[in-house]
Amino acid sequence: MNSLIAEADGLLPQLQRLRRTLHAHPEIGLDLPRTQAAVLDALDGLDLEISTGTETTSVVAVLREHHPDRPAEAPVVLLRGDMDGLPITEETEEPFASTNGRMHACGHDLHTAGLVGAARLLHAHRDELRGDVVFMFQPGEEVCNGASVMIEEGVLEAAGRRAVAAFGAHVNTSPRGVVCTRPGTLQAGSNVLEVTIRGRGGHGSQPQSAVDPVPVLAELVTALQNMVSRRIDAFDPIVMSVTQLRAGDAINVIPASASLAATVRTLSESSLETVRQRSEQLTEGIAAAHGCTAEVTFEVQYPVTVNDAAETAWALERLEGLLGGERVKVLPQPIMPSEDFSFVLRQVPGTYLLLGAGRTDVPADRLGDNHSPFVIFDDSVLADQAAVLAHLALERLNLAD
Repeated sequence: MNSLIAEADGLLPQLQRLRRTLHAHPEIGLDLPRTQAAVLDALDGLDLEISTGTETTSVVAVLREHHPDRPAEAPVVLLRGDMDGLPITEETEEPFASTNGRMHACGHDLHTAGLVGAARLLHAHRDELRGDVVFMFQPGEEVCNGASVMIEEGVLEAAGRRAVAAFGAHVNTSPRGVVCTRPGTLQAGSNVLEVTIRGRGGHGSQPQSAVDPVPVLAELVTALQNMVSRRIDAFDPIVMSVTQLRAGDAINVIPASASLAATVRTLSESSLETVRQRSEQLTEGIAAAHGCTAEVTFEVQYPVTVNDAAETAWALERLEGLLGGERVKVLPQPIMPSEDFSFVLRQVPGTYLLLGAGRTDVPADRLGDNHSPFVIFDDSVLADQAAVLAHLALERLNLAD
């Protein structure tokens, strides 16, 4: 099976070309027409059953096994790659850097190209398949929950039967070619806290005649951070980052209202409920103490990403055989970024992997991380990504057989 690595190396130049084309022209959200067209072009000529989404510009491709003794209920494995970028102005010096005010700052261009590579590898080995493979090219992972849209449109049953296992991989800036994951909770759930403090507006020179919501909001920012550090179990942590503050428009006017928004990451249902209740109590109490009222909304966006324990143990063993034990690591604890592949893993047992794509030729003062305007990934890792996904699909279908 290590021949997959050599075959993937042979595909690397074309996968890099695809990735760099996508990187130069990122699109965001659920509407990615140019990206969709590039994927369809890259899959052209392969013996695949291809469909596109109606609510989003997704691509679903099904590769059928050609085995003469194919059972009527052959198993199905799903492989996923997300395709959208971020509303970030790129500040790298890459020759293929984006200039449209958007950026593939989270590596989804690599995910897309790597999944194309897996499709090409598995197509070359389709006579060895003992089931079908669904390739899920997904828009809208960043905030828009494209995974749920595709699930509603039937991606989990795209082959005519529910997938028995699902796998995906996400690049990061850890050492190139090292795969990390863990059984159970891998990534945090993502939630949004929004607060509006309502007072009574007035002239900036006469605060005594108004009820100013701005200092209330400022106090609340500090109080929320203190709540996280003092009232949340350190062994079931949360992360809260206040990322937006909004108040008046005129410098000489005390506004009637002020608001904030925060991203809240949780690792369990209990911590989610705790932070929801205590955020509301804290906000309403501080507002009332200053003669204001408060509106609080708490939206659950993405649930916790939970890897199936048995599938993950199996995947780790297979990947050690493919890559060598020194390149396969078990994370000691979950990480706090979130992922809408969590919706797939709620319905299909599977494993999400983290794949190192760090560059060693970048000056320290230019080192970025995912979501940074100057993050740079080593796209030679595309061969590894394609081989890892293809290997897991082949081996999992043989296991089911």
